[in-house]
Amino acid sequence: MARSKDQEARRAQLGEAAVRALLSRGLEGLRLKDVAAEAGVTPAAVLYYYEDLDALMYETFQQAIERFCREREAAAERDADARGRLRGCIAAGVASGPQDRLPRLLFEYWPRTLRDPKAAALDSVLTERQIGVYQGILVLGEAQGHFTLDDPARLVAANFVAMEDGYQMDVLAGRRSPGEVTTALHSYARAATGCRLAAP
Repeated sequence: MARSKDQEARRAQLGEAAVRALLSRGLEGLRLKDVAAEAGVTPAAVLYYYEDLDALMYETFQQAIERFCREREAAAERDADARGRLRGCIAAGVASGPQDRLPRLLFEYWPRTLRDPKAAALDSVLTERQIGVYQGILVLGEAQGHFTLDDPARLVAANFVAMEDGYQMDVLAGRRSPGEVTTALHSYARAATGCRLAAP
């Protein structure tokens, strides 16, 4: 049992080192020895736990997706009113700035999805879970009488996610502030649902 806990702790340490190295160097320039240096171990020690660097980065990406989705789903469920849920969902999806680690990590890894089917499958999970959160809020809003949708809820939800992804790049690059992006998404929410999202 103690050995299992030690191994879990070491894998967590390596995962955190992988995040730091990725955010520092970017995925394309990342080498196994960079992660090892961040963790204070030898490359051989990293390979004791992972087949190669790709396996470590895949697990790191997978964990980041799970964390991002859980946080967003929790934010969307804090309010019984669909309008509050939509506000919370939007707020949870916008990066706080260029140094917001979790969204930066997701975007740093994203180019791998263009060539790697396993990475692409993970990215699809991320997208579908976010669409699912928005779709649930939109359906609830219609049932509560707050939202009027001219398009199917899933299409509106997918549009929210696509807009967020585009704006997220602007926030991470320092071209837009989180407040500007939130305002833009609230504007789309008003156009798509017929409901103005008042400040909480």
